[in-house]
Amino acid sequence: MLEVIDRIATQHVDSDSADSPSQKPSLTDVKGNQENFGSYKVDEFENNPFLNPELAQRYALIYEKSQYEGRHLFDPALTWRPEEEKVLIRKLDLHVCLWACVMFFSLQVDRGNLNQAVSDNFLDDLHLTTNDFNLGNTVFYVSFLLAELPSQLISKKIGPDRWIPMQITLWSVVAMAQAGLRGRGSFLATRALLGVLEGGFIPDIVLWLSYFYTNRELPIRLSIFWAMLALTGIVTSFIAFGVLHMRGVHGWSGWRWLFLIEGALTFAVGLASFFMMPASAVETKTWFRPTGWFTDRETAIAVNRVLRNDPSKGDMHNRQAITPRLLWNSLCDFDLWPLYILGLLVYIPIVPVSAYLTLTLRNIGFSTVITNLLTIPVSVASIFTIVGLTWFSEQVNERSLVAMLQNVWLLPCLFVLRFWPGLIDNAWGTYAVIVVLLSYPYSHAILVGWISTNSNNVGTRSVSAAIYNISVQLASIIGSNIYRADDAPLYHRGNTVLLILNFVALLLFILTKLYYIFRNKQRDRKWRAMSEQEKVNYLAISKDTGSKRLDFRFVH
Repeated sequence: MLEVIDRIATQHVDSDSADSPSQKPSLTDVKGNQENFGSYKVDEFENNPFLNPELAQRYALIYEKSQYEGRHLFDPALTWRPEEEKVLIRKLDLHVCLWACVMFFSLQVDRGNLNQAVSDNFLDDLHLTTNDFNLGNTVFYVSFLLAELPSQLISKKIGPDRWIPMQITLWSVVAMAQAGLRGRGSFLATRALLGVLEGGFIPDIVLWLSYFYTNRELPIRLSIFWAMLALTGIVTSFIAFGVLHMRGVHGWSGWRWLFLIEGALTFAVGLASFFMMPASAVETKTWFRPTGWFTDRETAIAVNRVLRNDPSKGDMHNRQAITPRLLWNSLCDFDLWPLYILGLLVYIPIVPVSAYLTLTLRNIGFSTVITNLLTIPVSVASIFTIVGLTWFSEQVNERSLVAMLQNVWLLPCLFVLRFWPGLIDNAWGTYAVIVVLLSYPYSHAILVGWISTNSNNVGTRSVSAAIYNISVQLASIIGSNIYRADDAPLYHRGNTVLLILNFVALLLFILTKLYYIFRNKQRDRKWRAMSEQEKVNYLAISKDTGSKRLDFRFVH
C-alpha cells in the first residue's frame, strides 16, 4: 500500500509521456486526440475519481488505516477492457447474486408458509380467530424489527458470510418445530422466535452484495432478489398443493407436514451457505475452493471498479465493528430520514390485502387446494413488474418518480375494493381485482439501492439499511392490524384507511425528490464558492464522511 501511495504522490502525467507503459494520459489528452489513445476511453477517466492524485492519495491512506481487505489491490492506474468486466460480472451473478436469491428463497419460504397453512384448517385446529392471526403477524413483525439493528451490528462484527448461514439454520429449526404447535401460546412463541432470528437478514445480505456490485448494478440485482419473493410464492404454492393432501398421514394435519417439510428444505440451504458465501471478492479461495472464483486480474478489477464507483466502500474492514459513536452519527444523519419515512408509509396499503389473500379466497368460496393454486398468477406477474420497474428506474436514472408508480398502480384497485358492492357475491371478479392489485410493481429494490447510495459510507450504509428495514417492518405491523374482525367481510373502514395512506405515499415521493434537489443545490452553492485550491485541500484533509461531504450529491 505504501508503494501505491508513493506512486500516486509522485505521479505526473502529460501528453508527452502518454506512451509510457507505467503512465497514463490526461483526460484532456484523450478527449482532444482520441485516435492516438485508442486503449483509453473518455468515460474511463470520467468514472475514475482516483485520477485526481490528491483524492487517490487520501483514500489510499484511508484504506490502509481501515485495514480494508482489498487495500493491497487498490490501483488508480489499473485499466481493463469492457469485455473483461462483462466476464467478471457474469461470474458475480453466477456465484453471488444467484446464491443470494437462494438464501432469500429460504427466508420467504419460512415467512410465507403461515399464509398457506391458514388456507388449510390451521386456525380451526388451534382454536384461533382472525384477530389471533393478526396478533401472530404483529408479534412476528415486532420481533423482526427489534432484531434488525442488533443483527446488522453482529453481521458487521463477524461478517455476513458467517452470520447469515447461522441465521438460516437457526430459524429453520424453529420453522420445523411449528409442526408441533398446540395452541395460541405456542403459536405466538414461534412467531416471536422466527422474527428474532430472521430480523436483519435482508440488510445483512444487501450489505454483502454491496461488496461485489457498483451502486448502478445493485438495484437491478436487488430487483431479481425480490423477484424471488414471487418465485417462492409459485414454488411453495405447488409444494403446499401436494403437502396439504397429506392430512391424516400419521394422524397429522396437512399444515403440520407443511411446516416440517419446508423447514427441512431451508435448513439444507443454511448448511450450504456456510460454504457458498465468501467474505469478499479477495477471499474466494479456501480449503474447499482452492482456485477461488476469479483469476488474480479479475480480483483486481473486482476491487477497483467498486472503489471507483464508490470510494467509501473501502473505509471499513468487512469484519470491523460499528462503534457507538459511528452508530449514533448514522442514526442522526437526517438526510436519510425521508427514505425511512417512505419505508414506513408507502407499503402499508399492500400489507392487509396480501396477508388476507388466502383467507379472502376461502371466504368467497374457493377450496383449500384451489386457493393455493390461485395465488400463482400473482407471483408470476410480480416477477415481471418488480424487475421491469427497477430496470426502468436505472435506464432513466430516476428513483422517486419511478418508485411512486407502485402507489399509482394501487390507487384504482383500492377504489374498487372500497366502493364495489360485488366483493362477496362475485368471487371471480373479486379475485381479478386482488390479482391486479397484488401484481403491483414493488419499489423496494429501488429504495434499498437508493438508501445504500445516499449513505456513501460502509458504516452508515450498515445502519441505514437496518433502520430502513425497521421502517418497512413497522409498516407491516400497522398494515397487519387495519383489517379487523368487526369490519369483516367487506372491510370498508380498513379500505378507506388504505386509500388515504396511498394518497399520502404519492405525496411523500414528490416531497422526497424536492428535498434532495434542494440539498444538492445547497451543496452546489457551497462548492462553487470555494477556490480550486480550497477544493483540493477539502478533498485531501476534510474529515467529513458519508453524505456529509460537500463533493457528494444525493440521488433522487
